[in-house]
Amino acid sequence: MPAPTAIRQKPEEIAPPAPVLDDDDDEILIDALSTTTSAAPTAADDVTDVSTAPTSTVTSGMQLDLDGRPRFGTAAEQRTRVRAQSRRVPVPPHRMTPLKNAWPKVYPPLVEHLKLQVRMNIRTKTVELRTCKQTEDTGAIQKGADFIKAFTLGFDVDDAIALLRLDDLYIESFEVKDVKTLQGDHLARAIGRIAGKDGKTKFAIENATRTRIVLADSKIHILGGFANIRMARESVVSLILGSPPGKVYGNLRIVASRLKESF
Repeated sequence: MPAPTAIRQKPEEIAPPAPVLDDDDDEILIDALSTTTSAAPTAADDVTDVSTAPTSTVTSGMQLDLDGRPRFGTAAEQRTRVRAQSRRVPVPPHRMTPLKNAWPKVYPPLVEHLKLQVRMNIRTKTVELRTCKQTEDTGAIQKGADFIKAFTLGFDVDDAIALLRLDDLYIESFEVKDVKTLQGDHLARAIGRIAGKDGKTKFAIENATRTRIVLADSKIHILGGFANIRMARESVVSLILGSPPGKVYGNLRIVASRLKESF
């Protein structure tokens, strides 16, 4: 029998039984380790417990939200990196002077819109294009080369810029001899029929078919959509074969009315 002066322990001061560890629950395992280390954890222990909790999510290679669902990055973060490429576009000798004069209008679309590095090499008479870390479009180098190529063929800068902004524009080139073998004055008259007086016939074809045409001696370059190029080529071929301009104008009126109906 204990002495009457002995101090009795209260029932709540008796140490509770050790908790049962469950291997399937990671949170209970972390709490159990902290309780077995010390009965009263310090502030440093709380910091370590918080830091060790998300370690499993980081090491697993996948981030989870509060509900346990995986979190994926935005499309901008997962954007594929553009492979380093370079391209040299040759410039004909007769187009070097126009390129120098129009250079302040040529390079801004390439640098600002396509994020390319551009320089004009006067010694080799080429325009050099190169991708960089800021380049986002995988086809930027090809678009830039097409833009410079269109300018070297004789198209205006404002018309060639459309190749950078629209994806369904093409350039088709052919010669007069591809349609019909002409020499001397016959060739000159065929080119004159295509151009017309003061370029009237050429402008009529461009406005009716919504294309741009360049006459470079016996070569003809057409810039536009696929269907529009086909209609413009048919008109030019008719003029080369000897059709009178009046008949071609009549066909162009029909073509223009069909285009208005389609839009």
